[in-house]
Amino acid sequence: MKKATFPAILSTSIVCFLFWLLITGQIVAIFRGAPSVQVLIAGAVVSVCTALFSARYFIHSKAFYLFNPVKLLVLVFYSCFVFLWELTRANVDVARRALSPRLPVNPGIVKVPVDLQSEYAQAMLANSITLTPGTITMDMARENGQLYYYIHWIDVASDDPVQAGESIKGTLEKWIGRIWK
Repeated sequence: MKKATFPAILSTSIVCFLFWLLITGQIVAIFRGAPSVQVLIAGAVVSVCTALFSARYFIHSKAFYLFNPVKLLVLVFYSCFVFLWELTRANVDVARRALSPRLPVNPGIVKVPVDLQSEYAQAMLANSITLTPGTITMDMARENGQLYYYIHWIDVASDDPVQAGESIKGTLEKWIGRIWK
């Protein structure tokens, strides 16, 4: 098993600590000038401990890659706008199908080509597809150098892998590619 490097531990600690600040509400308290010192210390300790045990699983190379302001802004834009838009569209589609029994439901598994090279990008796309209602990424396979996802889709509109991929992935793959290039 790969050992965690100091930069990997440090960057994982920073990300964990920022997440800690977010979920405990300390970010608002810091801006108000009244953070809880005990919560900050506990967050730092938990973040470092978490990083010591998990950094080797999360960071493979380039530990501070997402600390690049441009990449971070693209990630925030993707999360807040692109993914949220695709998520909303998928929710409305599934809700329409659930509330209108006359709308067709044609479930099936489709093979979709993926052009992302980074493992992080591939995982992010697979998770984004799975998080949108009506689709589940079931498997990833490499055939003749091309990566394919096998996706269960609530309404298979096309058996053609490229057309199915365009319908399912939408703009997700393009934006994720921008983050992880």
